[in-house]
Amino acid sequence: MAITMTDAQARAASAGFEKLSLRGVTRAYGKNPPALCDFDLELGRGDFVALLGPSGCGKSTALACLAGLQPLTRGSIWRDEERIDTRPTEQRGFGMVFQNYALFPHLSVQKNVEFGLAMRKVARRERQQRALAALRTVQLEEHAGKLPSQLSGGQQQRVAIARALAIEPEVVLMDEPLSNLDAALRIEMRTEIKRLYQERGLTVLYVTHDQEEALSLATRLVVLRKGRLEQTGTPQEVYTNPVSAYVAGFMGYRNLFPASYLESGAGREVTVSAFETSVSGTLIAGEQPVSGGEVTVAIRPEDFTIAADADKNAIKAIAEVVEFHGRELSVQARTAAGGVLHLKTDQPVVAGSNLALTARPDRVLVYQGGLDRSELDVEVGVA
Repeated sequence: MAITMTDAQARAASAGFEKLSLRGVTRAYGKNPPALCDFDLELGRGDFVALLGPSGCGKSTALACLAGLQPLTRGSIWRDEERIDTRPTEQRGFGMVFQNYALFPHLSVQKNVEFGLAMRKVARRERQQRALAALRTVQLEEHAGKLPSQLSGGQQQRVAIARALAIEPEVVLMDEPLSNLDAALRIEMRTEIKRLYQERGLTVLYVTHDQEEALSLATRLVVLRKGRLEQTGTPQEVYTNPVSAYVAGFMGYRNLFPASYLESGAGREVTVSAFETSVSGTLIAGEQPVSGGEVTVAIRPEDFTIAADADKNAIKAIAEVVEFHGRELSVQARTAAGGVLHLKTDQPVVAGSNLALTARPDRVLVYQGGLDRSELDVEVGVA
């Protein structure tokens, strides 16, 4: 039988919290490869950490293990010097916000927000006051008496956030909370979450597959790959210096294509062969590839420049789709070999235009080896 923790016990359990540590956490299902393998993560007080990666990379599993929703196959979880992975979910003192809101349809908005407090045996008057205060924080106090079905998707997600905040947790766990919202609501709720994080001094672990969302919200990014840590750092570090083509694919490098190594230049500058021309770029980590060896090239759409057709080192392509994005155009182009390239430009381009594309060597990242195309949610070009 589950043991219900009182509000006082929950607050005492989290008192003095400075960091949460996942140490060698592994979660396996039968004989299948582990969903999470030897995963280490430290979450300090006041951090906003985003777990980033495609479906199946292990990010939701990591959050579920921390929350106590899934048992560990191996490893441990610590709050400071106290091990907590042996505790049931309700005794860990975390606030949780889920992708599908998880609201009770038969309860009013206020009763939904009060639910966690009722489970902690908070007196009725106090839980009403705290629920209303949480609703006031997310600007929904006037909707307290409504049912969830009477609210918009964005309002329902705010109720879910208010419910998590009402128990006054020191850690809030969010599992893709904005993925069910339309584009405009996602931006609005993203701002709301950032505001609450800053005003309330929260500690947040946030799961997402959206790199823009992660960059705008987090103080630290953790990129997962097949259940293992691939890279961690500040948003600026990961955005600017992705350690692998896999990470680059999630950091806005929509142009990922294979190439052959030709020669080395000064420092880390190298020349590769792609799309029937030579391209200069910057080798990221590792030793120089062997001549003719396979490499992967990564370029952001905004780093392409439309050059003169006579530029012998330009990649030749034909504009297929041109989209107007206000001050710039978003263009999908195709090379003679069938490779798809993406660029953003403020120059006039129409569908069917012949393009000659170049990029500065420091904006062209070169990684050793090929790329598993099935791992990424971006289209990989063919050179």
